[in-house]
Amino acid sequence: MKTIKVLGSGCANCETTAKLIKQIAEDMQTEVAVEKVEDIAQIMAYGVMSTPGVVIDEKVIHAGGIPDKESIKSWLLNETSGYCSGSNDDSGCCS
Repeated sequence: MKTIKVLGSGCANCETTAKLIKQIAEDMQTEVAVEKVEDIAQIMAYGVMSTPGVVIDEKVIHAGGIPDKESIKSWLLNETSGYCSGSNDDSGCCS
């Protein structure tokens, strides 16, 4: 079972992201535990400045805006290559 954290203040986009992840996981018959993290200190500890953020296996894989369905499907299929902020950093993205 994957544990997925949705980081955000509880805004509509954060709620929609959590529901979308649950819905797609159910459609794919994939067992997930979706946890909403609304504490600003915890969100900041992940380095997320734009919400909603999505964390899988303690790795930020998305930040800012509602993720598209295809991205969520790839996350659930273990095809995560890591969060890409658009800069080449130590996470290995954009390289």
